[in-house]
Amino acid sequence: MAGRTNAIDMHCDTISELWEYAHKGKEVHLRKNTLHIDLERLKDNGYLLQNFALFVHLESVEDPWVHVKELYEVYRAEMEQNRDLISPVHCYRDIERNRAEGKLSALLTVEEGAVCKGDLEKLRELYGMGVRMMTFTWNYPNELASPNMNPELGRKVRTLGKELKELRESGRTDEEYSAKEEELRHLALCYWNTPNVSDGLTETGKIFLGEMERLGMIPDVSHLSDAGFWDVADNSTKPFVASHSNARAICPHARNLTDDMIRALANKGGVMGLNFCADFLIQKPAGVPNPGSIADIVAHAKHIANVGGIEVLGLGSDFDGIETHKELAGAQGMGKLAEALVKGGFHASEVDKIFYENVLRLYREIL
Repeated sequence: MAGRTNAIDMHCDTISELWEYAHKGKEVHLRKNTLHIDLERLKDNGYLLQNFALFVHLESVEDPWVHVKELYEVYRAEMEQNRDLISPVHCYRDIERNRAEGKLSALLTVEEGAVCKGDLEKLRELYGMGVRMMTFTWNYPNELASPNMNPELGRKVRTLGKELKELRESGRTDEEYSAKEEELRHLALCYWNTPNVSDGLTETGKIFLGEMERLGMIPDVSHLSDAGFWDVADNSTKPFVASHSNARAICPHARNLTDDMIRALANKGGVMGLNFCADFLIQKPAGVPNPGSIADIVAHAKHIANVGGIEVLGLGSDFDGIETHKELAGAQGMGKLAEALVKGGFHASEVDKIFYENVLRLYREIL
């Protein structure tokens, strides 16, 4: 199983990483690099298609629409420079054409619906640029919906974490340090494990959902509040995805899906991508190293398959948006995951469904 023939990954943040490097005056490109993903490793490790997200951090940019266009220019330039290896796909036939020509396929996505500023014309422009999947939110409320993570609580966690780091570096581990450490553990658990069950899609968000379905752009509920998930499930007429989310029954992080959500997604014909982020695989106390493991990924896969059926499972690595995974340090490690899934009890045909067939089926239906 080490040399797989096909893999589809529904989420990576590599384009945003390339933009960051360019913004700092450093030459890093998609063909070959030291990030989690580059084209040479995708090719060598049997990838069929990689989704590339244009990720926008609302608190770090002046204008999200301007920034998503900047990220798009990075993507467009990389596709042009590497057209011998990879080609963008706008419809399902493009995937088949690229496969016949021995090329990788790239599917463009947006991670943060706020880039549209509530304007349907901007959504249509994104579609014209080749965007075929979009999350309603990231970690901040916007015109379309609310996330599952409380942004104010998140700021408090980060601030307290910095204060603890400064105290530790100064050699102070006194009573004040212990009190702050305990406060951080409590706040972090509240931040991680308290889903938003009240703030779902706005009316504008519901209009966007309908327009995305009309266009053939796949709605992505990763990062969306619990209430928002159910709004999508109740109002959608086509399959949707959770491109990079795991099972909350295995790891209680709010970014993961409950069993009821997994079943609802499966009933809609949707797919959820196994996220390799350690914090979404297994929970450790704040400040305790969490290397994660392939065994943790397999545990989530087994639970999701038991709850929603094998057809709901896909891959959503979150590569280049997460810290390097100890056992799965990049695209070059996918053969190890395939082998672990087989050792964990999945048949080779089921591994094929997880690795590419389920997502390909959904793309065939929607694109």
